[in-house]
Amino acid sequence: MNNKPLKTISLDEITDKHIGKIGTPKRDAFENELRLDLLGEAIKQARKERNLTQEQLGLLVGVKKAQISKLENSLTDARFDTIIKVFKALNAKVNFNVELLNQTVILA
Repeated sequence: MNNKPLKTISLDEITDKHIGKIGTPKRDAFENELRLDLLGEAIKQARKERNLTQEQLGLLVGVKKAQISKLENSLTDARFDTIIKVFKALNAKVNFNVELLNQTVILA
């Protein structure tokens, strides 16, 4: 029987090891996909709370049911104005957080 204590590894350490460190292209793609998943889930939850079908929401927004499905399942990079229209149709308050990184911008 092995009585060695288990080593605890943080989610950040696992992500760094298997996806890549912050700032690498692979990590940036992963983080972007994660954000899209969260956005899609927020749309789906809000739609269901309003007792709307995808088709009904699509009619309110002016897009087809398929577009709503793609948004909810993170299968498309939707235009910003489409996402705003969706949340407006759902009568949902939207907050965006912009965080400036510690980088210098150089104008040539």
